[in-house]
Amino acid sequence: MLEDLEEELWKYEAVGEFLTDLKKEFGGGDEKIVKVAKLKRLEQDGRMMEEFIQKFRRAARDSRYKERPLVEEFKRGMNEIIHQRLMESEQQPTSIEQWYDRMIALDRNWKESRIKEERLRGR
Repeated sequence: MLEDLEEELWKYEAVGEFLTDLKKEFGGGDEKIVKVAKLKRLEQDGRMMEEFIQKFRRAARDSRYKERPLVEEFKRGMNEIIHQRLMESEQQPTSIEQWYDRMIALDRNWKESRIKEERLRGR
């Protein structure tokens, strides 16, 4: 296939045709493994928690992870400061939805406290 492309023997009219042939030639890989890898690479970084959760939900849906492994990947990907605050709290969430809700609330509270702190410094 590569030789034919280099010699310009194959002319594709659509990208889809090329991709279909490419997958036939080299295989598409195990899609589940690719989707799990995407979930494992996902990190919050500088994103707002809501944005991170949206991206995480999409990646989680594709990975087919459920409950505990999903929670562990979520905790791994979130910012350390927010994660630490939750780990110090008395009650830990048990479901992934509870984790989402709690983390959004903590993220908002943390950001509000930072804004107040900056205002106080400015006085």
